[in-house]
Amino acid sequence: MRQKRTIDGNGDMIGQPMRSTISAVFLGLMASTALAQNDDAFDCVMDPFLVVELGAPVAGLLADVSAERGDVLQAGQVVAELESSVENTTIDLLTARANSDVAILAQEARRDLIKQQRERIATLVSRNVASEDQLQQVEAELVTAEAQVKQAILDKELATLELARARTQLAQRTIASPIAGVVQERLRSGGEYLATNAPIMTIAQLDPLQVEAFLPVEMYPELSVGMSASITPDAPFEGVFEAIVTSIDQIFDAASGTFTVRLRLPNPDTVLPAGHRCLLSFPNAG
Repeated sequence: MRQKRTIDGNGDMIGQPMRSTISAVFLGLMASTALAQNDDAFDCVMDPFLVVELGAPVAGLLADVSAERGDVLQAGQVVAELESSVENTTIDLLTARANSDVAILAQEARRDLIKQQRERIATLVSRNVASEDQLQQVEAELVTAEAQVKQAILDKELATLELARARTQLAQRTIASPIAGVVQERLRSGGEYLATNAPIMTIAQLDPLQVEAFLPVEMYPELSVGMSASITPDAPFEGVFEAIVTSIDQIFDAASGTFTVRLRLPNPDTVLPAGHRCLLSFPNAG
């Protein structure tokens, strides 16, 4: 549990081990009085707003991992690639199929030839030179030829769809950062086999930061989501920064008499680190 910092007149922090001569009742009264002072500052911690364990949607051999621990990443920046020679070859094959009209032209030429045969036989039938059976046979062949033309067109459309699917599968082998942040930990290197449930690296989003603090229950009625607060980072950082309350727990910790509050702290230039302690105060509370 984080407690707010209260310093006595001698410069010593209340809450450190005290002499046994001080009674427990007196300590309890002092703690209650200190917690009720809403204008005081409370201990808090600045954490990453989001931590992502970056993996890949498919398994495979890692060809390259280009990001190192501490690297600053932009959203969408490529950080790793899986070996994809087979996928590239498949795309070349499907591209050739999708762009080829040879099968369609061949079937259309065959259909046109059968149409001409049908016209000739129909003329011969009208002159009683050819039989009706011959005409029916060539008409059946024409129906088959028309179907084969449609099948050739469909095959090209399917090749186009298969090409789009292959490109999507190839894109899945290029891993990009979903957020802007900093590489917190690199877990894999090029040449390693990556399973579908294995992370490559951990990325922490530092803009904004998430501030978390444990406050006494006496302050609960005074807080609301959206209100502003002041954040003072511990040394060696200086200055006071404004944060906005984003979450207030509705379940108290009965043992400590506290509840959790979370705030969003803008950090556009990432001048503030994550994992650092701070002081939280509410100038407009009460």
